[in-house]
Amino acid sequence: MSDVTPTEADADVDADADATVDADESYTASVVGGTGFTGGELLRLLAGHPNVEVVQATSRSADNMTVGRSHPNLRDLDLRFSSPDTLESVDVLFAATPHGVSMGRIDAFDAAADTVVDLSADFRLPTAAAYDEWYDGHEAPAHLERAAYALPELNRENLPGAELIASGGCNATATILGLKPLVDAGVLGSDDGDVVVDVKVGSSEGGAGGGAASSHPERSGVVRPYAPTGHRHEAEIEAYLGLDVSFTVHAVEMVRGASATCHVFPEAPVSTGDLWRAYREAYADEPFVRIVSGGGGVYRYPEPKAVAGTNYAEVGFELDPSNERIVVFSAIDNMMKGSAGQAVHAANVALGLPETAGLEFTGLHPVGSP
Repeated sequence: MSDVTPTEADADVDADADATVDADESYTASVVGGTGFTGGELLRLLAGHPNVEVVQATSRSADNMTVGRSHPNLRDLDLRFSSPDTLESVDVLFAATPHGVSMGRIDAFDAAADTVVDLSADFRLPTAAAYDEWYDGHEAPAHLERAAYALPELNRENLPGAELIASGGCNATATILGLKPLVDAGVLGSDDGDVVVDVKVGSSEGGAGGGAASSHPERSGVVRPYAPTGHRHEAEIEAYLGLDVSFTVHAVEMVRGASATCHVFPEAPVSTGDLWRAYREAYADEPFVRIVSGGGGVYRYPEPKAVAGTNYAEVGFELDPSNERIVVFSAIDNMMKGSAGQAVHAANVALGLPETAGLEFTGLHPVGSP
């Protein structure tokens, strides 16, 4: 087997599609909750976006301070944080706030922007009943029906013109991207109950205020299960893939990254050729998915380090003929494909911009901690 990337022909098709978009189209944007890790990633991406002008970034704790004070990589960005109580009128508002904030302020966000992209969990699930089960209920359930799930590989057809976009959770994103081709190909259905998912995540998943468990001395050297059962991202997988999975998350010693290993036991025999066909059909035309499955070199399977800082996802698989088990691997940068990058990608689709605009960075090699 070998590494597979989109073909040159596919790239030409994407380029032709992008050519129909007005390259001079410009939109204004704001970032609410700009001092966090994800807020910083949004500001980095939008500052380099050819079709977006960032006009406001908000923070209560850093009001009137420069963006570079919180994000040293953005020292050259001529912007100061302002109070979130006074929102400027913009074309698109990105909310990088903790869970529970956006649902309480959605009316204010709607009044300030034509398109709202929420990066919290506030609008990810489709029903109020799901929030009653997995969270503490929902403060604005009337808005759930109009929210479009942000992951373009799963929900592209519902994103153009969307006024409320809900970015997916990083662990759910990694898992969904790994398993989706098997669902699409009929290898895995809702009746298959034997899907075990193990996710390893970096400390940035805990956010800028992640607490003692995310501090370097406590994180160093660990492989720590912190959600052995009942992780809330299971709700997304069930809602958007129709699968019930046995899901466990471990904290490991890396900063960026989420790596999912899924053990699948299909009811009917599957060949390696079947798997290649399923993954190629699912992702051949996707600009941000790379199939990496058993090739040569050091990086033979999906690796968070290989996608650090990028909006790429790597997916791969291996078939165990002795027990007909399929092992599926997927890797993303949790703050990019799992959060800020996914949000910008979805906004590009919603606004009719080239999907790759502002997201062209392909990563670095070698790098230190991902």
